[in-house]
Amino acid sequence: MNTRSAHTLCTAASTLSLLLCAALIPAPAAQAKGIEQPTKPDPAAPRVSADRSGEFPTKDGLTLRLTTDLGSVKIVPLEPGAPAAVRYTVHIETDARAPLAEHLLEHYSLSAKATPAGVEINGTLPPQMARSSAIGAQFWVTFEVSIPRGYSLEIKTGGGDIETQDIGGTASLSTQGGNIRTGRIGMNALHEAAAGRFAAKLETEGGHIQVSDVAGDLNAFTAGGHVNAGNIAGDAHLHSGGGHIRAGQIGGRADLETDGGNISVGRAASFVTVRTGGGQIDFGEVRGSVRAQTGGGGIRIMYVSGPMEVESSAGSICLTRVAGTVRAATAGGTIRAWINPDTPSSGGTVHLAGASQLTSGNGDIVVFLPRNLAADIDAMVESGGEHRIEADPGLALTIQSAANHGAVHALGALNGGGAPLKLRTNSGTIHLQFLDSEIALRESLIREQKERLTERGIQGLLPATFPLPGVPEAQQGLPAADDKSDWLDSLIDRLEATFTGGVREDADEFKKHLVASPPPAYPDIARRAGVQGVVRLQVRAGKNGRVEVVKLLEGSPSLADAAISAVEQWQVSPAWMNGKRADVISTVTFNFQLH
Repeated sequence: MNTRSAHTLCTAASTLSLLLCAALIPAPAAQAKGIEQPTKPDPAAPRVSADRSGEFPTKDGLTLRLTTDLGSVKIVPLEPGAPAAVRYTVHIETDARAPLAEHLLEHYSLSAKATPAGVEINGTLPPQMARSSAIGAQFWVTFEVSIPRGYSLEIKTGGGDIETQDIGGTASLSTQGGNIRTGRIGMNALHEAAAGRFAAKLETEGGHIQVSDVAGDLNAFTAGGHVNAGNIAGDAHLHSGGGHIRAGQIGGRADLETDGGNISVGRAASFVTVRTGGGQIDFGEVRGSVRAQTGGGGIRIMYVSGPMEVESSAGSICLTRVAGTVRAATAGGTIRAWINPDTPSSGGTVHLAGASQLTSGNGDIVVFLPRNLAADIDAMVESGGEHRIEADPGLALTIQSAANHGAVHALGALNGGGAPLKLRTNSGTIHLQFLDSEIALRESLIREQKERLTERGIQGLLPATFPLPGVPEAQQGLPAADDKSDWLDSLIDRLEATFTGGVREDADEFKKHLVASPPPAYPDIARRAGVQGVVRLQVRAGKNGRVEVVKLLEGSPSLADAAISAVEQWQVSPAWMNGKRADVISTVTFNFQLH
């Protein structure tokens, strides 16, 4: 008497109701050989079991249809070289005492038959047993079926796990309360053009779904578990009520949605739409267009060739290469984007495919642009002052600032102008730099993203196994289900400290750490000459608290000398990152005005 891992409970109202249950429906003698060997009740044993088995000759390429109101199902391929046949064994167990146990085993209804389409197997409990709860007897059923390698599957169970190895045909698998785990599906079509062809439909009302490669379309739904998929040749429709969704490669369109988990994809070849109620969104390469939305997590995409629309309610957005148009919005996080359209074969300038816009409610916007980009730059900070827009002098932007720390607006036509690139933030800082200014940082972000996806079993690799019972997700390679922290900002801070020598900090935040900051004296020579205006400096605060000037960003040399002399006398509280002191890179602005 064996204990099975996946069980379904059934109770019986009374011994009388058991005697009224339907008897076993035997398979016709011409179609199958059946064996029934109930185990004699053992008063010392907690469970009593019985095994029923049968075999049908068949031919490859047909379908197994298995329906049961309870029970786990395991599908395995026949041994290589074995005659085409469907072999099944059904293990039934109960913890009821004799004579109730024998009645439960005898009145479990099992039917099996061969059809022109393949083989059908049905297992059911009598209605009286399913409805009753007075006796409290428990019932467990496990199906194990061997099939030809080119068979298709249609399996439905009212409760229990479904597990299959590689199959050559299609698969429609449904359970109301267990996990679904499969090998490769549609193996007969792996080397054919499978996009747009149905291959697998997997549904569970509460468990996890794990599927390896699928040679066609995949529809997967779970009411609350994770969805882990390998490479999908066709379209992918993956939905979860709250778990994580992961896929290696998707050859067709992708529709991915979860109410609260993370979404991670290695590569996608077509239109992608993803939505999560609050998790992170991670993508490698998308050779098409993207529409992504999260209710609170960060969004990170390595490369997108087509149009992109991404939105987060609070998290940061990082786009390490944008080749097409982009519209990115976040209510409070930072946006970092490397704008890099494909260079035409004739060389020369590059152009945005259309109007693009990056919008953050309160966060910073950092944009890296190629030197040969032809575009109209329109950047605006709704409130804060002139220091809120920092641009490489080579961009030659015209910056206009309203009085009393109102809106600051920057305009510029790069390389003769082109499609508009609009940048909008309410109270953050806008940074505009050239692509070649921080190459190492970008390369490190891309490398880290690849490693991050690979660690999760993504980007062409097989997905991780199901979570192990009693083992925290963090120890199984799965992110914790409640991990909604915005990892993106801390990651980029760490990389910036490595490759730029310090952590970037907003000018206003930098001022809060000043211990001593004597103002500059107005130079007499500048006063006599009537010189006035703004001086803006890039500064570095060292681990020792001293401040040094890195370079002059804006301003007259006659005024800049006085500003530099003053800053070099400043003192700040040292910054800390990951338990260590770190340099801080920021800007300071002085407004020299004659009265």
